Amino acid sequence: PGTDLKVTGIDFLKSQNTRQHHTDAYNIKNLVVRRGQAFQLQLSFSRELKAADKLALRFGIGEKPMKIRGTLLSLNPRREPDYSGWQISIVKSSGKECLLSVTSSPSAPVGKYILNVKTGTNIYKPEHDAVYLLFNPWCESDVVFLADEAQRKEYVLNDTGYIYVGSAYSIYGRPWNFGQFEEFVLDACMYLLDKSNLRLSSRRDPVFVSRAMSALVNANDDSGVLLGNWSGNYDRGTSPLDWIGSVSILQQYYKTKKSVCYGQCWVFAGVLTTVMRCLGIPSRCVSNFNSAHDTEENLRVDIYLNEFGEKLNRMSLDSVWNFHVWNDVWMKRTDLPSGFDGWQAIDSTPQEQSQGIFQCGPCPLKAIRDGDVYLPFDSKFVYAEVNADKVYWVVKKVNGKDKYIKISTETQGIGVNISTKAVGQDKREDITSQYKFPEGSEEERKAMQKASSFIRPSGIGIRARFASTAHVNDMDSKPGVLRETVSKTGLQLEITNTDVLYPGNPLELAITVKTSTPGNWTINLAGSCQLQSYTGKVEASLGYVKETVKLEGKSEIKVPLKIAADSYMKTLASVEDEVLIHITAIAEVQGTDDKLTKETTMRFEYPPITVQMPEMAKLNEEFACAFIFKNKLNVPLDNCKLLVEGLGIFKMASFDQGDVKPGRIIKSEIVCTPTRVGEKKIVAKLTSAQVKAISTEKAITITE
Repeated sequence: PGTDLKVTGIDFLKSQNTRQHHTDAYNIKNLVVRRGQAFQLQLSFSRELKAADKLALRFGIGEKPMKIRGTLLSLNPRREPDYSGWQISIVKSSGKECLLSVTSSPSAPVGKYILNVKTGTNIYKPEHDAVYLLFNPWCESDVVFLADEAQRKEYVLNDTGYIYVGSAYSIYGRPWNFGQFEEFVLDACMYLLDKSNLRLSSRRDPVFVSRAMSALVNANDDSGVLLGNWSGNYDRGTSPLDWIGSVSILQQYYKTKKSVCYGQCWVFAGVLTTVMRCLGIPSRCVSNFNSAHDTEENLRVDIYLNEFGEKLNRMSLDSVWNFHVWNDVWMKRTDLPSGFDGWQAIDSTPQEQSQGIFQCGPCPLKAIRDGDVYLPFDSKFVYAEVNADKVYWVVKKVNGKDKYIKISTETQGIGVNISTKAVGQDKREDITSQYKFPEGSEEERKAMQKASSFIRPSGIGIRARFASTAHVNDMDSKPGVLRETVSKTGLQLEITNTDVLYPGNPLELAITVKTSTPGNWTINLAGSCQLQSYTGKVEASLGYVKETVKLEGKSEIKVPLKIAADSYMKTLASVEDEVLIHITAIAEVQGTDDKLTKETTMRFEYPPITVQMPEMAKLNEEFACAFIFKNKLNVPLDNCKLLVEGLGIFKMASFDQGDVKPGRIIKSEIVCTPTRVGEKKIVAKLTSAQVKAISTEKAITITE
């Protein structure tokens, strides 16, 4: 027995394996590899390896790995290949050393495998014995294979990016640190995989994994990562606007195993992107502007206005969000008929339950575009988010009762400028055409008709707030038939701002009314200005204009709408969300059926943050980075906080700046030491009571 073969050591050859597997950026002591691709291990023995020696590498996954369940793989380099699709071979054996090559199956369950080596009756357990196995977009036989290298760099390896927010005609990119390679992030993802209770066989499949993660990134049902909060009161946690990346959220969740407070849609989408990229599933953040939340699945969102054109919150369960952010993930759909591979929408913002849980997707973009809304998962809901019609009603009191008068139906306002970060560039890419055919094209009409045949026509929705008897004068029950009525007068409305919208300045707005056909027209115009949150919730009504204007033939008139600063500054300071300026106009031409509604959303403009630092720096050598902000507004900014983070350079830091009076300059400095090479981004964000989200970022190249 003294001549028993024993393993005395194992070298995971981490630097060469991780370079080949594109996993060298993970900040973890263990070996991280991708499935379906070879990696090498070097074994050291107590004596030379002989032909008669028994040798097996054992990879176990889950609680109690067992061969019979397929959760324990025993790989013997001398035996026939394993039926499991894993392969092992001896590359070279010399003296007491042996170099092995292991290739996992391209459809192996993803997760943490515990490795030990069996020689005869001896079992050797190495230090850092967990090997992390991820999805592999570089491997042609993996269902997440992505052919284009630039896309793999963007959608799998890029740890920074932008999430597009604002409003449809005033879009801006919010920098976001995904940070999928940071400390504990991979472990947090592995913890979520365990928590998902997915069967191990389901962990092979990105369809099940991405669906489970869309459920686990929100706290609903399963005490997942983030608790959503749209109340405007965030005292008990972090305001959704104060995050600049996913790292501190996932680290806190992993440490405490408790849901982190608070998230809104872009935070959920940012964290879900991190989780997907971390596990190796190509992913991107998608922003849908004028996103319909259609609770009744009737492809219709009803919007109720009073006679001044002010939107009424209380009436409708449906809503139109200025923007909503979700994710696309890339995979082959082997569970569906052919033709639905590629991008799939998933959403972790808790909006509606799916199969009894707040989860959404994956739903093929092609199914949404073609109107194949019978396909799993949640295609009807996503279809409505980008395609619903908006129906405007004016609510008037007649003999003490509310009377609903339908003004107009807008078929093209929902689901516009769908945006994501461009591949390899800091630019916005418009991907609307991947979600829908051009408005008014024949393909679009066909898709709409197909979708409408699967979505029940509007009648009494189960969740309608009041019985449908209110809608007496509404005969259009079938979506797809709603088309604009032909206008007698060629009535048009335009809403503009005549001056830059700085907080603290009066809001100078104007509504232009146009007619284009011969005749004398008298037009009743009502226009209102409200502050609203991005979910479309009205926070304050600021003022309105009600006028009767006369136009002749082809002509136009500009009606000003001016809001004084002190009428909205209090609301800005009292609401913890970033608010947008929402203007609605209603025009009715006397003596005709011509009625028109137009709404638009604008955002405030802010002074910039400047970042001062070198363009290049050396690994492990410190450099200084300064953040400068001048308050150019004519109002003080109370309770200012500066948040900064640079992945691979310094952890998230926050500076309290107190109240910053008009004209005052603040400067914060951080001395940092880079720990990773390559192009890195530093992100800074300023928040205050009045102004919620001024952010900026700057790149620096770190060299050896």
